[in-house]
Amino acid sequence: MLTTDFSFNLPEELIAQHPASERGSSRLLVLDRQSGEVSHSSVRELISYVPAGTVMVFNDSRVRRARLFATTAGGGKVEVLLLRREGDLLWAALTTRMAKLVPGKRVTLPEGLDAEVIESRPDERLFRFSREIDDDYLERNGHLPLPPYIRRADVPADAERYQTVYAREHGSAAAPTAGLHFTPELLDALRAAGVDIHFVTLHVGLGTFLPVRAESIEDHRMHFEEYTVPEETANAVNTAKRDGRPVLAVGTTSVRTLESAWTSDGLQSGPGATNIFIYPGYPFKVVDAMFTNFHTPESTLLMLVSAFAGREHILAAYKEAVRERYRFFSYGDAMLIR
Repeated sequence: MLTTDFSFNLPEELIAQHPASERGSSRLLVLDRQSGEVSHSSVRELISYVPAGTVMVFNDSRVRRARLFATTAGGGKVEVLLLRREGDLLWAALTTRMAKLVPGKRVTLPEGLDAEVIESRPDERLFRFSREIDDDYLERNGHLPLPPYIRRADVPADAERYQTVYAREHGSAAAPTAGLHFTPELLDALRAAGVDIHFVTLHVGLGTFLPVRAESIEDHRMHFEEYTVPEETANAVNTAKRDGRPVLAVGTTSVRTLESAWTSDGLQSGPGATNIFIYPGYPFKVVDAMFTNFHTPESTLLMLVSAFAGREHILAAYKEAVRERYRFFSYGDAMLIR
């Protein structure tokens, strides 16, 4: 299939630049993936669409303040987005001015921290830092890595709103944004209604947000991202599958974790790494329903939801969302596919 098969027209004013005025107040488009039928609701009403006995799985990765501003020896400005630690003092990073940042080049970051490029990779650079970077340093000097289609600097309110209420494990370079809609009250209401809530951890990196540059989607290669499936989550999912109860994944990162950790013996607990690329034709083994945001054109995320509900159903639903003036992308409205 062609990457352009997953394009759609989106007025720029529908790209949400700020979160909804109140967490959990966003609109919800509900898509029947068998018929393609669409209905309109709100996130607050989600409980009416989730049957008792459903296992809902959330990604509890926490976003690092991973965006740092640096200068080169010549005084040039560079942005460095830390992706993952690769050893003592070593970090893989996405940067601006990639062509100029070749091995041997140095940059200076806040508090006199120096970093040297030691390896050039197709989509990232490997840096050696002059001293260790910890979360305290990033809290003092880093910025939240808002996506580029949010055309503003991060503000103090983003520290709360670009983070899920259940985020625990630091490690993501972008938020698992489907989870941004959930409040403690909504989670409690779901539990009270007999919904079984569990968590996985997948640290969001290039595998999630790198654009597809290949003409044919089959030629795109995903980057690896690290995940962990707790034993409690694996047991809950395996029991639900045996009992014929649905598994509802919140966000594409939860989908990719569950599908990656599935074997012929069921869902396996423990750590792992995945570069799974889900696009139409993929046979889902775990996920029966999906709660997600609206995704960017020609992205691997749009291809994933198209694999789940059918490309024609997804593009028709997106066309309806545009017509109804839904808000799109990270800070936008939500979609339930069932």
